[in-house]
Amino acid sequence: MSDAVQPTAAEVRAAAEAVKTALDRHLAAVERRSGEDDPAVYEAFNQLAAAAETYDELLYDRYDEVTPFEIPGAEDALPPYTGPEEPNALSVLIRRDYAVAEPQRLLAQAQRVEAADYGEGPDADAAGTVHGALSTLFGEFEPDEIASRHKEFGLEEGDSTLWVIASDDQADPGEWLEAPFEGVDPQRVVCRFDVSTVFDDDLDDGEPESDDDLEDELDTDLDEDDLEPMDADR
Repeated sequence: MSDAVQPTAAEVRAAAEAVKTALDRHLAAVERRSGEDDPAVYEAFNQLAAAAETYDELLYDRYDEVTPFEIPGAEDALPPYTGPEEPNALSVLIRRDYAVAEPQRLLAQAQRVEAADYGEGPDADAAGTVHGALSTLFGEFEPDEIASRHKEFGLEEGDSTLWVIASDDQADPGEWLEAPFEGVDPQRVVCRFDVSTVFDDDLDDGEPESDDDLEDELDTDLDEDDLEPMDADR
């Protein structure tokens, strides 16, 4: 970056002062918090994140240095919960991504299902293509079983997420089927569970895990699987 567009030392200093002010405001909001999801704490957190990001950018542009800490951006945090304290209904939204790693294995598994279900009937050739094989397998097996046996089906796991959303009342039959994931209010999210290899990368950067840590992770994985019984297409 040329000297003409570099921030001045005074601008970097002002950004540092803004971070100090945001830190004080955040601590004060935490000390005065009225509950677990106090909006004032959420707002102070976002202001601190924005101030820290600005300072980090200016520090790098001016001095080619970075801060030793990282504050997640506002988009990484859920807003305060504003749904009903005693929900009468809930929605479970699930997304699991897969890569078709071994198409031939996928086709072979789907053809076995067809041979058992249809024999030589009119639907016996539905699994002759990858998209047809996917339709056959996801029609035959529950999503949880496919998740646990994905390698057998030639699939490779990607990211996955599960959101539990509180509602005042259960939706009318067929009300949301045309757009099942549209219009989600993040302030009604009771909890969410994310699985991604990016978390594995974070662990690799830290201290080696002990046997106790591995056992804790196993218990967490089992709990998350128990929370994912719903098929979004059913």
